[in-house]
This record gives sequence, structure tokens and C-alpha cells, in this order.
Amino acid sequence: MGAMAEAIAAYAQPLIDETDGSTEQMNKALSISQVCWNIALLPEEKRQSSINSLGEALSMGDAELEDFQRSILLPMIRRHEEMFPKLHQRESIKPSHLESSFSPLPSAKSPKGKSQEPGRYDPCPCNSGRKYKFCCGRSPRAF
Repeated sequence: MGAMAEAIAAYAQPLIDETDGSTEQMNKALSISQVCWNIALLPEEKRQSSINSLGEALSMGDAELEDFQRSILLPMIRRHEEMFPKLHQRESIKPSHLESSFSPLPSAKSPKGKSQEPGRYDPCPCNSGRKYKFCCGRSPRAF
């Protein structure tokens, strides 16, 4: 198992420990831990609206959502913050730091000069109307 999978499994462990070991309950525990993980990654000001949307999507009443939030969601968010503190240091990362650490991506195609051959799928320069690879760019076959 890779490092990321091990980290996710360790994060989900408290929910997994609460199951009876059946596939259905294990899948449910992993799904809930994934929801908690995703909500933990949101900025705090956006979390509550996502939690409310989750409650609506799962047809939870206010009391049921509050209980879920208090007993499962908030402890798992705190666990995420403790286990992965660097993922929660957004304020310390400024765009200027990011820009200086990354080099610009090279363009997909370099500009073509007049001396360069056309690409394989470009129109043939002899104006035959065929693609270069099927016309003047065809390599002779060795038999």
C-alpha cells in the first residue's frame, strides 16, 4: 500500500473500528471518512454551508445533522488538522511564493520556422490536399 493510502486508512481508522467488519459497514465508514476529509480541506468559512448541503442531500433533520456533526464530523475534522497540519496552513502560503517555486510550462509546440518540416498530420506543403505523413512525408518502406 502506498503512503497516501496508508495515511487515509489511518485517518479513517476510528470510523473503521466502530464497524462490525462487514463490507457494507466498512464501505460506509470509508465513505463517511472521505466526506469528513473533503470538508476538512475546505476553508472554515465554507464548511458549514457544505455540512448543511450534506444534511439536505442525506435527508437529515436538524437534530440528526447536529448529532452527526458533533459526534463524527467535528472530531474527524480535528483529527485531519492534527494528522495533516501542512494542509491547513493556507494563510502562510502566498501566491508570490508559489509563482517563484514553479517554472513556466513549455508550450506544447515550438513555433515553426520556414526551415522546419511540417508535422505529420499537417497539410502537405505540396498542396496535394493530403496530410504530410501520407504524401511527401511518407518514409520509404524497407522490404
